[in-house]
Amino acid sequence: MARSGLDTEAVVTAAAALADADGLESVTLARLAAQLGVRPPSLYVHVDGLPGLRRRLALRGAQELATGLQAAVAGRAAKDALAAAADTYRRYAVEHPGTYAATQRTTDLEDAETGAAATAALDTLLAVLRGYGLEDERAVHAARVLRSALHGFATLESGDGFGLPLDLDVSFALLVEMLDQGLQAAARE
Repeated sequence: MARSGLDTEAVVTAAAALADADGLESVTLARLAAQLGVRPPSLYVHVDGLPGLRRRLALRGAQELATGLQAAVAGRAAKDALAAAADTYRRYAVEHPGTYAATQRTTDLEDAETGAAATAALDTLLAVLRGYGLEDERAVHAARVLRSALHGFATLESGDGFGLPLDLDVSFALLVEMLDQGLQAAARE
């Protein structure tokens, strides 16, 4: 029997906390059930097995990231919008590494709701790129470059992949500056 007060939102929240603390791969139905004080079969009332739980984690991450990006870039343009989006992306990926990791699995973004949330995040980045004069395919390629750079930095940061004792904020500011310069150059081509 399901624990009183346990609903889908509580299950996904607990799974997100577990993923963020111990990594996405640590999220199993058995471990989650033990944490919630229920038997694993009770979770099937709320999620469609582990694949369904991962889709819900991807949905949560995509929605949170899209909402954060939209708020960050509102009323900003070009470099200001880029810096705000980059800071938001980095912060989300570092503060929610497991939930963020769930958003990186394209198979978990295939359902309509999760796909819409991922598209909202992409559309926000494309709007930033339009501020540089980049449109259509060039904007999509630039979005891939931007996402790759931000993902790489945040993944290295959250995995303690920067071993030298230099200020990461200075390195990140340089990354944003280099992206800005590159986007300006791409717009001139």
